[in-house]
Parts: sequence; C-alpha cells; structure tokens
Amino acid sequence: MLASSPICSRFSLTSSPRILPSRAPCCRTVNPNKVLMTLTRKQNPNTDQWSRENCALFLQSSAHYGGGKSNSRFFHETHAASSSSTSCVGSENYIEEPATHTKFPKSIDVPGCSSSLFILGTGYREKVFAIIGVKVYAAALYVKPSIFNELTSLKGRSEIDIQGDPALFPLIYQSPLEKSLQIVLVRDVDGKAFWDALDEAVSPRIKAPNATDESALSTFRGIFQGRPLKKGTSIFLTWLEPSRLLLSIASSGQSVGVDATIKSLNMTKALYDVFFGDAPVSPSLKASVSRGLASAS
Repeated sequence: MLASSPICSRFSLTSSPRILPSRAPCCRTVNPNKVLMTLTRKQNPNTDQWSRENCALFLQSSAHYGGGKSNSRFFHETHAASSSSTSCVGSENYIEEPATHTKFPKSIDVPGCSSSLFILGTGYREKVFAIIGVKVYAAALYVKPSIFNELTSLKGRSEIDIQGDPALFPLIYQSPLEKSLQIVLVRDVDGKAFWDALDEAVSPRIKAPNATDESALSTFRGIFQGRPLKKGTSIFLTWLEPSRLLLSIASSGQSVGVDATIKSLNMTKALYDVFFGDAPVSPSLKASVSRGLASAS
C-alpha cells in the first residue's frame, strides 16, 4: 500500500549524496554509509559472457528504507545487459549503462514515492535508419527491495527462464509497490517525434480505448508536443499503483517535478508492456532486469 505521507513535488539528481532542506522532508538522498555495494566481474574470453564473482547490496534494517527484517539484506546484481564485451562500470553512487555510457544513480527518491527506489537493471533503445542503428536513449528500472517478498516463485530460476516467463513481468507491474522507469536521452530529439515513436508502440496495446484512455493519450501528446528534448534530458515514468502513473521530465542537472498524472489502467499497463512485454522496445533492459531478478532470488 502507498504511504500516507504527502506527495513530494520535487527532487534533485546530484553527483554526491546530500541532505535536502527541511521543507522537503520526504525528498532524501540515500546515506551512503547505510548502503554497501560490492561489484566485481571478470570476462570469460571463451564465451564473451560476464560471470559474477560477487554482487551484494546490503540495506541496514530500518523502516526508513521501506523494509523490515526480511529486507535488511537485499541481494541483487546491478548491471546492464550487453551483447558486446563492454563492461558495466560501477562506482560508489552510480551504475553505467555500457552501450551508451549513461550513468544512473544506484538509488533515487522520486516524486510520489514514500521511500527510496533501487536500481534493478539498465538498457538502451536503438532505432534503425537506413540499416544503421542509432541509439536514442538509455533506461533504468528502479524498484522497492520489498518487491522480492512477492516474487518467491523466482527462487532458483535462471535469467533466461525468468525472461521467458510471460506471467512474471505482469506480476511485477500489478504489484502495489512503487517503481519507476528513468529514460535518459543520449541525443537531441524533438518531443513530438519521441511521443510519436512511443505512441506507435503504446496504442496497439490498448485494444478498445475508453474515454479515460483517450484522455491519457491526449495528455501525453500535449506534454511532448513542441517540446525539444535535449541530450541528457530525463523522463521518469513512476508507477505508484497499476492505475496511477506520474510523468516527470527534466533537463540534465535540473530538479524534477510532476508534469502529469495519468489515471488510466490500460494506458499504464500498455506503457509497462512496451518495455517489459513479449516484444520490448529495449530487449537489453528486459534482459538486464531479468538478470537482476535472477541474482536476487
């Protein structure tokens, strides 16, 4: 269930943790002393695959982070899926998506969420123009660690098994726990062109749109219409619950507020399916999230 605390309207993405003014008590940057990440990898030259030596995220038991005893020790692998031999680079506070070299914070506080969300996987979106692949944006999925309490069926399952399970990602979507998808543009894009491309994937997934769905589509269109999206712009799709989503857009380095609230179950489900359904627009993101789920189980 969602916390009863008021929705926070703004937060900042910063290069290092800091404490925000007391007027925004629900907007917190995670204290790095409470988070320990050990991430080491080595490449297997024969298979060109990455093997995991050690990857653990320890969260000290505290209701401040939205978890009780069962969430005090949360294991997951935070890396991007890549078909190349490029390593996913990690630092104390960031994970780098290797194909685009986009850095994502390991944890974020987003408008509407009651506590911090933690990165589960990263990937990128590529469009093909005249047989040439052009990377458009990188993306990362953030979730509550407590989501694994609801996914006990994952225990012992492989990444490939998880990725191929058609029931898994709808289960994550239907979870009442907050989650957010961050999209970071890696090139300048016209807002209308961005939405038109996304709409091509979203609209066919809404089989019989009702008035609420049409209103949601119109809201999205209006937000992006005539809005230039510069390289480094972040777009947040934050699911507070299956039928309520917050859309936030901010230029690089700027504070993020809520640009629109979407209350269409069909619309939010279609958006989630675009990225995590049977034919995702970013296969690398879905594969990376699957890997993160497998390593956490």
